Amino acid sequence: MELNVRNEGLITIGALSGRFDASEASQVSTWLDAASGQSPARIIINMAGVTFLDSTALSTLVKGMKRCRQQNGDLIICCLQQQVKVIFELTRLDKAFSIHPDEASAIRALQ
Repeated sequence: MELNVRNEGLITIGALSGRFDASEASQVSTWLDAASGQSPARIIINMAGVTFLDSTALSTLVKGMKRCRQQNGDLIICCLQQQVKVIFELTRLDKAFSIHPDEASAIRALQ
């Protein structure tokens, strides 16, 4: 998996690609801990390149979202491929996360 990070004003965007599973979750978790340390923590996870995720990846995202909300911010997800979107729907995490079809709408939601 690859993680590319950039800032859009006060918003941090992490673009993931590849398989997001237990072997890669620690890298994302470390990044989320650092990125959510400021208040308000505004993070977008662009998952356009993610082809698979497992329960450890989902847990990592939930922990990141909780930490962002503790810092008066939020963690938003965008650009889900259909097979990944189905996993969010089956686990009902599509109700917990703010999920956007594209990065532009995710940015607008955090501004």
